[in-house]
Amino acid sequence: MPELTFRNAEEKDVPLILEFIKKLADYEHRLDEVIATEEALKYWIFDKNQAEVIFALEDGKEIGFALYFLSFSTYIGNANLHLEDLFIDPEYRGKGYGTALLKKLAKIVDDNGYGRFEWTCLSWNQPSIDFYISLGAEQKDWNVFHLTGDELKKLAND
Repeated sequence: MPELTFRNAEEKDVPLILEFIKKLADYEHRLDEVIATEEALKYWIFDKNQAEVIFALEDGKEIGFALYFLSFSTYIGNANLHLEDLFIDPEYRGKGYGTALLKKLAKIVDDNGYGRFEWTCLSWNQPSIDFYISLGAEQKDWNVFHLTGDELKKLAND
């Protein structure tokens, strides 16, 4: 039986992190939106410590990843773990690895006394939504907004 293990990413893993980001973006039909570079990931994840990455490994081979960072809730007055990306290679799905990775992250939340474990999901991804609800997650009624590029510059400088 294959063995599932986890390991924290190191700086030398930046190319692999970018590879998993692109795989996730391709799955989400948004590969054309990925502008991240290895240099940017190295800077923000490892030099500035703005995010962390955990790899899921089957028999020592990286088969998935989770990228997360801390956010803060004013309502509960506590830090939260925000899961930005989670991806398991398609050929390794159906083995419980995604659930195991979520459990690993939930343990980090619990061990550190954070207020909650949160993430977003694309509205069209009903299988994932159903899965998250089956774990006991609540689907909140917030909409997510992004301001980037020229519109961000315009707001910042008007």
